[in-house]
Amino acid sequence: MIDEEKDVHVVHGRVKWFDPGKGFGFIVADEGGADILLHANVLRNYGQNSVADGAVISVKVQMTQRGVQAVEVLEIEPPQGVSFPLGDENAPVDADEIAQLPLEPARVKWFDKAKGFGFANVFGRPEDVFIHIEVLRVSGFADLQAGEAICLRIVEGKRGRMAVQVVSWEAATRQVG
Repeated sequence: MIDEEKDVHVVHGRVKWFDPGKGFGFIVADEGGADILLHANVLRNYGQNSVADGAVISVKVQMTQRGVQAVEVLEIEPPQGVSFPLGDENAPVDADEIAQLPLEPARVKWFDKAKGFGFANVFGRPEDVFIHIEVLRVSGFADLQAGEAICLRIVEGKRGRMAVQVVSWEAATRQVG
């Protein structure tokens, strides 16, 4: 095990693609080189079931017989250069305004990637919170699973409460702790 640990190093890059159905995807390192395999189990250990294409990612990697593989996710940032597509004139539009909103613990009720939206329930509140796929994408996710624990930053929209940011449960506990 000690020899394996010596081969582990940190790489920064971008998610080339990730398919939750297949259970893996690839990262392109900033410094170039071969694509890095990102397995779903490694991503789940970070607290996410998916990650958006183009997301900025920092991982610990290790050379294996099959090539370079991520062994631990250290940080994920949403894809850069995207705006928050809310369609509501009262909603905050930039990352600084959104970051000022409280994180509310929630559980995914359902999310349909093909339809482009889903809903979550905030703990202790009866109403559903709408989650649009673009909000999911700019938050660094590709998909959500029913029952998944997440944290949301929420605004009151014309048709009720809607998420403006999705944060994995584990990432939220790291931010608070």
